[in-house]
Amino acid sequence: MGALQLQGLRKSFGKTEIIKGVDLSVQDGEFVVFVGPSGCGKSTLLRMIAGLEDVTTGTVVLDGEDVTNVAPARRGIAMVFQTYALYPHLTVRDNMGLALKQAGTPRAEIARDVDRASTMLALDPYLDRRPAELSGGQRQRVAIGRAIVRTPKLFVFDEPLSNLDAALRVATRIEIARLHRELGATMIYVTHDQVEAMTLADRIVVLRAGEVEQVGAPMELYNDPDNTFVAGFIGSPKMNFLKGAALGDRADTVGIRPEHLAISREGGTIPGTVSHVEKLGGETLVYVRTEPHGLLTVRLFGEHDFAVDESVGLTPDATRVFRFDASGRRLR
Repeated sequence: MGALQLQGLRKSFGKTEIIKGVDLSVQDGEFVVFVGPSGCGKSTLLRMIAGLEDVTTGTVVLDGEDVTNVAPARRGIAMVFQTYALYPHLTVRDNMGLALKQAGTPRAEIARDVDRASTMLALDPYLDRRPAELSGGQRQRVAIGRAIVRTPKLFVFDEPLSNLDAALRVATRIEIARLHRELGATMIYVTHDQVEAMTLADRIVVLRAGEVEQVGAPMELYNDPDNTFVAGFIGSPKMNFLKGAALGDRADTVGIRPEHLAISREGGTIPGTVSHVEKLGGETLVYVRTEPHGLLTVRLFGEHDFAVDESVGLTPDATRVFRFDASGRRLR
């Protein structure tokens, strides 16, 4: 249970088309992440799946059933929002069990399901507290637990970590990945953070302006992008783009990832000047101003000493370059 098909899905607000014909199949038990810049339509698409936005045209099929016009509460979908949406006057236990109580589930069954979810999320010590007594990370775990107790066909997450600090984001991300393995449930997750997408997803759906640019496993998109948009969006630091003509290449644009760009004080194929250096301990990022390619990023593992305004030379690894035509499409 939990297989999802989107067929020709479109959404318009007045004359403005936001989702422009999305076709997608999600397998039972798969973790799929929608990723893209702000305004690309990823949250709108998620809300259409959940039934919180009407579909202009197209079909949403869940477990073989057309749910396009089915009310959200009857779709068998549990949603975890960006905001925790907890009732402040209820305890953690009551927040987690509220949907079951409203559905008329027997008390013993509610208690059993809440206890199971709270144990999975390490919330047992907090069951009698109210949301105001919890940290941001604990509140988000309560929101996830509220979804778990419903045993839905499909979990959908709308940027659930965006309100957490950096350390909590990492810890909660690990918790969500563990939950997916334990539950074996189908999950669709929306984020603008490509690091979250790379670390959580079985498959990533890259969206731009309401259209799907590419779908694939994280490392498939990293190592084999279809166009400059996907190549530049997936990966941190982002891919460098160089002018093909200046390199003597027939391609309009040549892409090279920062870790595949060598830097030397003894020269290289691309001369430049160090503009900025970021020493991160385990790695060093060197930003080099070049002509005519602009600012390029070099990623070095370990500690390295380069000075601002120092003259250096860069050399791309010829076996790891990506070539693109004038429209940004990959030349394979």
